[in-house]
Amino acid sequence: MSVTRRYRDAWEGFWREAPQEAGAVFWDAEPDRTVGRHLALFEPYLTDPGLPLVDLGCGNGTQTRFLADRFPRVVGADLSAAALDHARRADPAGQAMYRQLDAAERNAAQTLHAELGDANVYMRGVLHQCEPDDRQPLVDGVAALLGERGRAFLVELSEAAKSVLVGLARDPAGPPPKLAPVLRHGIAPGEVADAAVPAYLHGAGLTVLAAGELSLTTTEHTPDGTRIELPSAWWVVARAA
Repeated sequence: MSVTRRYRDAWEGFWREAPQEAGAVFWDAEPDRTVGRHLALFEPYLTDPGLPLVDLGCGNGTQTRFLADRFPRVVGADLSAAALDHARRADPAGQAMYRQLDAAERNAAQTLHAELGDANVYMRGVLHQCEPDDRQPLVDGVAALLGERGRAFLVELSEAAKSVLVGLARDPAGPPPKLAPVLRHGIAPGEVADAAVPAYLHGAGLTVLAAGELSLTTTEHTPDGTRIELPSAWWVVARAA
């Protein structure tokens, strides 16, 4: 199974129009506010930090480049060719490799695993933006990338984030400028129940090593200057023994 054409086209349209400059995309917060905080939770569970690390759903590569400063081989993977164009332009030194990947297509994930071997995976805010039918295949793709030795760090919006996003979208003055293009392209976050994620993980043959809650930082602010943060949950997972 692969992602729907509508979903693919929505992301291509969004990234073709997205500005190149740092911080212009709603979720593209500074790495020290995002992946840097996540690594502190993830690294204690990495049995082999020397494995390739796949930043799955890398977008324009902001977090990928941060990871490439800290791991020997990093691959930024994304469904959107336009997103990867952004990532490559922002990485002229080639700190990371970049690969177009439909991770919900099992053969694609298995092909990348055959090339890289077992890999660690970082995935931030991808599952909740998927079409419902794509969610289990996506998590299955994560499992395929991990193999036997890899570990994955997944962070996704909690159910509580929906009311925050709906409030922003329905503001009488209109949604915040950086959220408006996301909604215009039909990339409104889906409704993933908090209890659904562990079920997807179990269905993919993964076991949870650690889990918790941590706000997902955005680049947008409320009118009073407060940074918008969205409730989220995180998991560290591995192939079940």
